Amino acid sequence: MATDRSKHLNDVLTTHKISKEQALLDKHKSKRDDIVTALNEEYGTDIYSPFNSGSYAKNTAVNKKFDFDLMAPFKRNAFSTLKEMYESVYDFLNEKYQGTAYVRRQKVSIGIEFYADGDGHVIKIDVVPGRELNKDQYPEDRKLNLYVYSQFGKIAEGSDYIRTNVSAQVSNIRDNANRNDLRKIIRLLKVWKIHNNKVPKSFFIELIVIKAFDKKNVSGSLWDMLKIVLEYIRDNVKTVSLSDPGNTGNEVADSLSDWDKTVMSDDMANIVKRVDENSDNIKLYFPLNDKFPLNDQKNSYGGGGFSVPPVTRFG
Repeated sequence: MATDRSKHLNDVLTTHKISKEQALLDKHKSKRDDIVTALNEEYGTDIYSPFNSGSYAKNTAVNKKFDFDLMAPFKRNAFSTLKEMYESVYDFLNEKYQGTAYVRRQKVSIGIEFYADGDGHVIKIDVVPGRELNKDQYPEDRKLNLYVYSQFGKIAEGSDYIRTNVSAQVSNIRDNANRNDLRKIIRLLKVWKIHNNKVPKSFFIELIVIKAFDKKNVSGSLWDMLKIVLEYIRDNVKTVSLSDPGNTGNEVADSLSDWDKTVMSDDMANIVKRVDENSDNIKLYFPLNDKFPLNDQKNSYGGGGFSVPPVTRFG
């Protein structure tokens, strides 16, 4: 029997609801609060209030791979350079959580991965240090500079030109949330990314989905809408401009290399082609989360899936 593609996609969303990992979610919140307290105590008047800045704040998270992004906004005079800011936060967090977590430098963030607890839960928090662009203006304009520790798509290692407004990024998703099932499409593409080990960042996915909704009439069944977005990405990802809502001078499309964009275009083409050929193939690209069997589901936020290797973080 052919797979009802839209029903399957709704089932995928149901099994990936973040609320189904409430215990793990609560542990992330607790660790986040601990890190916020530690940063405030260490940096005092040099830091503004840290805040959630990632998928959880935007309500686009899925439970298969989840972590918290924590923005740490510093005052302009707190550090003479962005590199000094980044290294200071890394050194502090590395010392603070030595013996309880693995702390590592990442592209623009500092990752804290706490060792598994008695329940086998691994808590991951990514801290993103940023320095206000204009002295004493952050409370009004929310503008920050970030430091690029390692190559980020086309953005060079050591770059300090990334200027953004993370609050505006969060608001951008919220402002578009009333558009027909936009968040569902974002979540589905994140499921595809996680289960198939793909490279696009969540922010890139969010912006290119919004762009597809801007450029196309995204309507019909859930599969119809997803297919329209997949085709838009297939045809445009190599050339599309994705301006950062927090700073139009930031080209988020540059967070992927030309090769990564070619691969993503090919991936989208393959999904559309193979699902059109055989509806059962949708389960390969958008599998259920087997941890939460459908017979346990009572609702969705809107067939069986193929078994995939477990992923230890959720996003």
